[in-house]
Amino acid sequence: MRVQQISIFLENKKGRLAKVTEVLGENDINIRALSIADTTDFGILRLIVNKPQLAYQVLKEAGFTVSTTDVIAVEVTDQPGGLSSILRHLDKVGINIEYLYAFVTQTTTAALIVFRVEQVDEAIKVLQENGVRIVPGDEVYQI
Repeated sequence: MRVQQISIFLENKKGRLAKVTEVLGENDINIRALSIADTTDFGILRLIVNKPQLAYQVLKEAGFTVSTTDVIAVEVTDQPGGLSSILRHLDKVGINIEYLYAFVTQTTTAALIVFRVEQVDEAIKVLQENGVRIVPGDEVYQI
């Protein structure tokens, strides 16, 4: 039920993001979702890709500082209040969300949201107990 996210530390300089995407493209790695958090000097690029282990390896070999993190991909009803209902379940049991970002899918009835929480297993359990669909990693990588 966990999804492997790739995080890349990037200097905030011209061409760094382009180089990451070039390395991935040359290795037939498709970006499924991304998020960038930045400051004046650097940024953290977070990616969900179709081949996370290979992405980690080729980015390391290209000289990037790379790490992996387990995250959760959650199916959210694509309507007002859909995300709020899921966040309430986690809040009730004291699970903090460190960050989240949207994931583009080809379905029109649901959105996918990637969550980073400290207690991944507990979050999965709580959400499943409340009828929330957790999207398995192998399915996420192919969307």
